[in-house]
Amino acid sequence: MLSLNNVEVIYEDVILVLKGMSLEVPDGQIVALLGANGAGKSTTLKAISGLLKPENGEVTDGDIQFQGEPIHTLPAEDVVRRGIFQVMEGRRVFEHLNVEENLIAGAYTRTDRQNVKRDLEMVYTYFPRLKERMKQSAGYLSGGEQQMLAIGRALMAKPKLVMLDEPSLGLAPLLVVEIFDIIKRINQEQGTTILLVEQNALLALDIANYAYIMENGRIVLDGEPDTLRENADVREFYLGLTEVGKRKSYRDVKHYKRRKRWLS
Repeated sequence: MLSLNNVEVIYEDVILVLKGMSLEVPDGQIVALLGANGAGKSTTLKAISGLLKPENGEVTDGDIQFQGEPIHTLPAEDVVRRGIFQVMEGRRVFEHLNVEENLIAGAYTRTDRQNVKRDLEMVYTYFPRLKERMKQSAGYLSGGEQQMLAIGRALMAKPKLVMLDEPSLGLAPLLVVEIFDIIKRINQEQGTTILLVEQNALLALDIANYAYIMENGRIVLDGEPDTLRENADVREFYLGLTEVGKRKSYRDVKHYKRRKRWLS
């Protein structure tokens, strides 16, 4: 469904953030994009969704294709109309609107207005707490409820691909597990393809069909979750320290072989 091929992104004409980024997201799957802070995960999502320009960033090399057509030159509103919806880090709900108004706002690109009410009930089925608070201002919701609202608003757009940027950020562990279970249900029951950016590697690997690991603007490792979970280098990088008390970079790990760039 989605492919990035040797994508480079530069901010302010001088700061190179993505350095030959390549990945694929198959139709109907959950793909996790993992990495530490500053690895370039959020920049990758913004490159896909067309949100680089407001931050003085641009794709300077490579291409991004969605369902076989290039999208990296399109404005963000056209990307949304093609079926891609990004749930931003930090949730970004409309605080002055109530819950239901936020959800309806997610459907603004749709032409099948008669089905919006039906999909509103579908969202309430996944997130019953939102129905309980449907007339409450979004700014007064808890962090977890705002995350539910942000995901629900994305579903109201009837997207083909949802990109989730750090959905676990700032949430209590039990609530994180609940939200990730719902994400998995949405994928299985609605067939929605999901690209998940997450620092909680173990939780992301529990629901993903495939995963990529980023470091310093490029992919350094990829594979199926079971394979990555058992990889000694992944376990060390995410779960522990080296014998001398220093966290390793993938470039220093003895098992790591540099991933070749994909050819156009």
